[in-house]
Amino acid sequence: DGYYLDITNECVYSTSDYSDMVLLQSCSFNKDVDVQYNSTVGKFVGFTEFGVKQAEYLNKDQTSLQQRKAQVDTVCRHNAQIFDSALRDKAVLPKVKLSSVRKAEGNHPAVLMCSAYDFYPERIKVSWLRDGKVVTTDVTSTMEMADGDWYYQIHFELEYTPKSGEKISCVVEHASSPQPIVKDWNPSMPEPERNKI
Repeated sequence: DGYYLDITNECVYSTSDYSDMVLLQSCSFNKDVDVQYNSTVGKFVGFTEFGVKQAEYLNKDQTSLQQRKAQVDTVCRHNAQIFDSALRDKAVLPKVKLSSVRKAEGNHPAVLMCSAYDFYPERIKVSWLRDGKVVTTDVTSTMEMADGDWYYQIHFELEYTPKSGEKISCVVEHASSPQPIVKDWNPSMPEPERNKI
């Protein structure tokens, strides 16, 4: 069936300032990592008998180790900045829709749904206001869901008992907008028009 040799270079980070950037260079044989350079450790580490021998040999070359350490900046941070400016920093404003899911009947409360669609990046905050005050009870939500096209959607429901003259609003905060996006519920509008809000 043959043999399989794989050499990978990874730049791993989780902070936007790249302060935790790590360069990992791995050499695998038949899907098992033999030896790996880790910039946090600053040297090669062997994971198999052959890999330990390779690490000993490779760690003797101080110039090569210094060059690899420098690649955290010259390769990893440099490419991460290009990638982030091309993709992550391209925030897309969510489309927000406020609709009635269920009217109040008897003992059953009414339900409103606030949906945000086609936004990027995925981090978003959705909240409800009743007469200008944040609602913390009777709120359900779904997690952000990927649409499969780099965009996301999320849905929040509010159960409430309608009161005359009250103002209910859905507030969406997202990196694409300097101000919160506020959609007010207007129960006096005809239902087809309300569902377009």
